[in-house]
Amino acid sequence: MTRTVRLLASASGLAVAALGASPAFAAGTASGSTITNTVSLNYQVGGVAQPQISASDSFIVDRKINLTVVQEGAATTSVSPGQTNAITTFLVTNTSNATLDLNLAVSQLAGGVSANGGTDNFDATNVRIYEDTNANGVYNAGVDLLVSYLDSVVADATRRVFVLADIPIARVTNDVAGVRLSAAAHETQAAATVGAVVTQTAGANTAGVDTVFADTNANGNTARDGIHFGGDDYTVLAAALTASKTSRVISDPFNGTTNPKLIPGAVVEYCIAISNAAGAATATNVAISDSLPAQTLFDTSFTMLINGTTGGPVCSTDGVAGGSQAGNVVTATLSNIAASQTRTVLFRATVQ
Repeated sequence: MTRTVRLLASASGLAVAALGASPAFAAGTASGSTITNTVSLNYQVGGVAQPQISASDSFIVDRKINLTVVQEGAATTSVSPGQTNAITTFLVTNTSNATLDLNLAVSQLAGGVSANGGTDNFDATNVRIYEDTNANGVYNAGVDLLVSYLDSVVADATRRVFVLADIPIARVTNDVAGVRLSAAAHETQAAATVGAVVTQTAGANTAGVDTVFADTNANGNTARDGIHFGGDDYTVLAAALTASKTSRVISDPFNGTTNPKLIPGAVVEYCIAISNAAGAATATNVAISDSLPAQTLFDTSFTMLINGTTGGPVCSTDGVAGGSQAGNVVTATLSNIAASQTRTVLFRATVQ
């Protein structure tokens, strides 16, 4: 709304002063505020000061709608195949000059380049949105609330949102799932109730509070529509284990350890080697089960060694006593195997 006031006076020695509005804050002067500007006029007639004349003009500040949604941090979320509740984190800010409800939605890319530069090639599952209810920056199960919108976000306020998803077990290293969180401006209603979608005022400026969409989105949404979105992604880092099993004859009943042959009664040494590739994720809870052939019998006189560091035709003997045997089944649980590491199991059996 615009109002023009004319001041008339026959003046000698005229002085005019204008008083401005109060300073604005980051999102701008609050919607619905009244801005009043007053002008004062002082003058004289025949050297005598005359009564001061003043006039005022007032208008109501309209509503500017703007939002931002950005990933927190600047790196992809590293995940494992089969991982549940993998977390990406977003910051949602109401840069409007009014309190809003912000409706939330998650979508997934269908190929193309994801937010952190990877190439999207799969979808995560069981995707959910949680608000950082206690504002501690960490997802807390049972504390942070499952949400579909943010309630009554005041101007300039930022809320943290967690997107949780599950990763399919069949994914491999460098697979990428791109996710996108969008926030849409809604009217503020009673607590725990999302309001109607905000609409822009059409036509000329009115005397009341009009609404203007001022949002811009660097992520490809060029429409001024009261919606903003930000991207993040999950990148798979899997273990890349390989297993090998080798054997060598140690002795036989006739030749002893000198050029022994694989005849009945011969002692055979088995080496199982588990290796993890360079750049792979650490493998944990590595469990081995080996059923010996019926033609062999586990050699209880030899102490089984596990967690050696070198495999091949001859296992290293730097392992430690461990593992177990029941009948002809050998089992062992190895230490974590990091990238480029090898863990071995060494035991012996007798040819029947």
